[in-house]
Amino acid sequence: MKSHRNDPNPFDEEEQEVNPFSNGSAAPGSKSRFPKMVADTLGFGQKHDATVDIPLDTMNDPKKKEKELAAWEADLKRREREIKRREDAVATAGVPSDDKNWPPFFPIIHHDIANEIPPNAQRLQYLAFASWLGIVLCLVFNIVAVIVCWIKGGGVKIFFLATIYALLGCPLSYFLWYRPLYRAMRTDSALKFGWFFLFYLIHIVFCIFAAIAPPIVFHGKSLTGILATVDVFSDNVLVGCSCQFSQNNFFGDFLLISQKLLFVKLYATWAGLVF
Repeated sequence: MKSHRNDPNPFDEEEQEVNPFSNGSAAPGSKSRFPKMVADTLGFGQKHDATVDIPLDTMNDPKKKEKELAAWEADLKRREREIKRREDAVATAGVPSDDKNWPPFFPIIHHDIANEIPPNAQRLQYLAFASWLGIVLCLVFNIVAVIVCWIKGGGVKIFFLATIYALLGCPLSYFLWYRPLYRAMRTDSALKFGWFFLFYLIHIVFCIFAAIAPPIVFHGKSLTGILATVDVFSDNVLVGCSCQFSQNNFFGDFLLISQKLLFVKLYATWAGLVF
């Protein structure tokens, strides 16, 4: 009976002893006394974990900033050289700029006779410029004389006509004949000389009409010429004197433009641009 106590019970699921100094391999079908510890890495060290890349360029790198500033400065210098090259090319090609520079206190037109007109034509161009300023002053003085006549009972219509003459005459005279002559002198263009002669003849006809002032529009008193001066002298001496002064301006400008026309014709013929 005693021997039967040590017999193993086939139905008893007794745990087998495990040698702790073994290499950890257990016999097949046996249970380990120490349960296997599974490390829970919470997302780190697993096979399919997502990797997180931390780019180094997001950090403040003074060397990279310095390289970017150097590249930016080099690009600016390259653009400056390109602009300078284009400006030099334009200057070499002889293409003049038309920046507004006259009058100096309020520039509205481009005017530089000393630097753009050939030396042999500068005197003639200054004469043309004086003629253009002359017609501007004539139209301004004509307004003053008409205002005096209006105050003495001449009517408001002649004042409005004189104002229209001045507002239209000053810019039209510049764009139609003075600027074409300026550019013709600057570039020796036969076409611009022809344009100048066409509209300058019209300008001369207007100056003759204004100096005479025939009684066509409001008895000719919107332009203070000879006939208008004679007509108002008998009524009022002050009005007659103002008209006489304005009339003298028209005659002076007429003589000046006649002389200039002759000089321009001689210059253009000498240059071989017109016949």
